[in-house]
Amino acid sequence: MGTNFHSETSRDADAKGTSALERDTLLMHASGRPGKIEVVPTKPLATQRDLSLAYSPGVAFPCLHIARDPSLAYDYTAKGNLVAVISNGTAVLGLGDLGALAGKPVMEGKAVLFKRFADVDSIDLEVDTRDVEEFIGAVRYLGPSFGGINLEDIKAPECFIIEQRLRELMPIPVFHDDQHGTAIISAAGLINALDLTGRDMATVKVVVNGAGAAGIACIELAKAMGIRHENVILCDTKGTIYQGRTEGMNQWKSAHAVPTKARTLAEALEGADVFFGLSVKGAVTAEMVASMAPRPIIFAMANPDPEITPEEVKAVRSDAIIATGRSDYPNQINNVLGFPYIFRGALDVRASTINEAMKIAAARAIAALAREDVPDEVDAAYSGRRLRYGPDYIIPVPFDPRLISSIPPAVAKAAMDSGVARKPIVDMNGYKRELAARLDPASAGMQAITEAVKAAPKRVVFAEGEEEKQIRAAVAFSNAGLGHPILLGREERIRETMKNIGLPAAESLDIINSRISPRTKDYTDMLYRRLQRRGALYRDVQRQVNQERNIFGSLMVQAGDADAMVTGLTRNYWQAFEEIKKVIDPTPGELLFGMTVFVVKGKLVFMADTTVMETPTPEQLADIAVQTAQKARQMGHEPRVAMISYSNFGNPSSERSDRMREAVALLDARKVDFDYDGEMAADVALDPELLSHFPFCRLKEPANVLVMPGLYSATIASKLLQKLGGVSVIGPILVGLAKPVQITSMDATANDIVNMAVLACHDALG
Repeated sequence: MGTNFHSETSRDADAKGTSALERDTLLMHASGRPGKIEVVPTKPLATQRDLSLAYSPGVAFPCLHIARDPSLAYDYTAKGNLVAVISNGTAVLGLGDLGALAGKPVMEGKAVLFKRFADVDSIDLEVDTRDVEEFIGAVRYLGPSFGGINLEDIKAPECFIIEQRLRELMPIPVFHDDQHGTAIISAAGLINALDLTGRDMATVKVVVNGAGAAGIACIELAKAMGIRHENVILCDTKGTIYQGRTEGMNQWKSAHAVPTKARTLAEALEGADVFFGLSVKGAVTAEMVASMAPRPIIFAMANPDPEITPEEVKAVRSDAIIATGRSDYPNQINNVLGFPYIFRGALDVRASTINEAMKIAAARAIAALAREDVPDEVDAAYSGRRLRYGPDYIIPVPFDPRLISSIPPAVAKAAMDSGVARKPIVDMNGYKRELAARLDPASAGMQAITEAVKAAPKRVVFAEGEEEKQIRAAVAFSNAGLGHPILLGREERIRETMKNIGLPAAESLDIINSRISPRTKDYTDMLYRRLQRRGALYRDVQRQVNQERNIFGSLMVQAGDADAMVTGLTRNYWQAFEEIKKVIDPTPGELLFGMTVFVVKGKLVFMADTTVMETPTPEQLADIAVQTAQKARQMGHEPRVAMISYSNFGNPSSERSDRMREAVALLDARKVDFDYDGEMAADVALDPELLSHFPFCRLKEPANVLVMPGLYSATIASKLLQKLGGVSVIGPILVGLAKPVQITSMDATANDIVNMAVLACHDALG
């Protein structure tokens, strides 16, 4: 159905001559499962027992506990991480009153942003009424279901009434993002713009054009932060809001009326320090900008087109600091910098509301983040643009991963300090670490490794240097300060690819063509000495060195001309592995095998061997257990090793399960310094309830290292996990090779390649 619908939609769009953006957008929304969200259970529902616990009869117990103590709803249900995005569609984006149903794509999108940026679960609710009282009545009774309410796309002045009444009626945060989100982000930008121009909030003169929801909210927050009432002039379509005006007024406009002789926007802007535009395209002219004070601050935030473009401003005022709502200009006032993180902090302390103190804390945290040194990987995510605090960078960019560990703690602390937090955070530093790992659970395990690699940068060969993803990875690796990348390939081809994908020419990249390298003869001689008694002729070796980049790159590492290598995009794993083994041996006294790390619901599970040993002996299984435990510790995790089989502690017994039992006996004899046991089935190893049926087991907590009985089971299990979804994967990681080389999968992303390069560099540290 999705495909047919999409095809018809595309044909209609083509027939009407619509833009490529419209066609692509309709394609994205209609393809596969229509829409952008789905509901995924967080508990297993595979057996009758699962159903009896999740639903009847077991579900009665949490119901009874919540009835006695309503706060337990946060412990036994999803309420504490669930936000409703609610609209009646009366002010959809810049499109006007489209109605509740037509606004649903926007609300679904908002729900997706909550999840993507702050791991807040969200569901959209479209209320089909324009009547204020009906809307309030529909929403107020939803309080038991949600931890917070995000109002969206409701026209002014009704939105003011709705939000105020719902805040009074509901004991959970109610937040109209069109008002407060814009206000918070623009306030953050204003803090930094004032700093850069040497101004003070107490004396700055501000003009706001647009007396709707966002304009009123921006004024109120700015005044709460120290801007004086008499120094702000609000304008609407009829001119300035001055004391004594009666036409087109309401109570919200009247609250910001000031004594002024100015009657037009042009007159109000004369000598003004700051302009906030929340109105329409073209509302401001170059002449108006020219009349402003020196070093004017101009936030032209109308969407999709600003009141005046940055180019038009710069033509008359080169000293201006400019922000817009558009992503193709610097300093984008983007609400996604605010609402996901504000709700994250509010939910995590179970705040009863989002108050002015929390909004101000969010604005200050955003402003402070823009003043910090920007990680090179953030620069790389924005086509290598140098993001440094200054006139063109007063607000962080949306994909800065530090936002989640910067804003929610500030919001949470403000909630605690202002008395609206019902569950204060005791360890704020621990909370920040938890937030940093929330969206990328692997980051906590990789962080120590990454820092060690940055402290001692290495030379890394990116063997498939003409591939776009390897080029991107090499640039990101270099920009992040992780080491010195070496791309193997033809320089003209690599430079052309970089130009085509918009990457700047990076001087830090070395490019080596194996056919013309001055080291090719030395490498050929080196490999011939190694392979001459294995049936290889000199010309065979010469051809391999010239043509096989995995061979050439491995020789660079073996010869000490590079410290590590990463490959895998253009060869299947086994072919790449065999090429590397022609040059590099296993570490003496160690076993060579593959380990894959799975990140599942914030937990890391190490699985071995997933690449090399087809049917390991008990001795080899014991070696795998010891070396995998060492790797787990390197990544910051205390190993708990389970020797996996289809049987549990001799039931049933077979030759294959006996091998695992013998491996356990060998670990006993070696007196290793980590917890282990087996043989046991995977479900017993990972499920604490099943594990409790074996009180004699030495594992008192679920295992985080799984030693598999053979390559067949390990490969099947790892590939199933990867393709079923919900799992992040690191690896497979080669363990036991004498020189640091890692092989990615052929479908690896640039980020995967960077991670594998980091792991290879960490091995090079010794």
